Amino acid sequence: MAKTRTWIYIISVILFLSAAASLYIWKRTPEGKVAYVYVDGELVRSIDLDALAGPVRFTVETGRGTNVILAEPGRLRVESADCPDKVCVDSGWLSDSSVPIVCLPHRMIIRLGGGAALDGEAG
Repeated sequence: MAKTRTWIYIISVILFLSAAASLYIWKRTPEGKVAYVYVDGELVRSIDLDALAGPVRFTVETGRGTNVILAEPGRLRVESADCPDKVCVDSGWLSDSSVPIVCLPHRMIIRLGGGAALDGEAG
């Protein structure tokens, strides 16, 4: 009987901690959606996607080629690129931080994160 109570207590504590951790993760939302554009590992631009009023198109030029990026409120994508494989263009819209957009030929990475745009740009 004492072993059963011990196991019930242990399982109850584990369930409580799991529920508390899940609630913490679910409630913890980023302050905003900011896209960070890196070329060769160096941040070249950040854009606050939540602050955009409409679509914004900008170009990222590297020594290896050019990418045209289309940003809209809450999401962005690589609209066109002069790289041979166009994987970055085929990646589609980026609206969460699960998978970045990567252009290997141009050594460009676009990630989403929370916070404020580092260079103060909204678009």
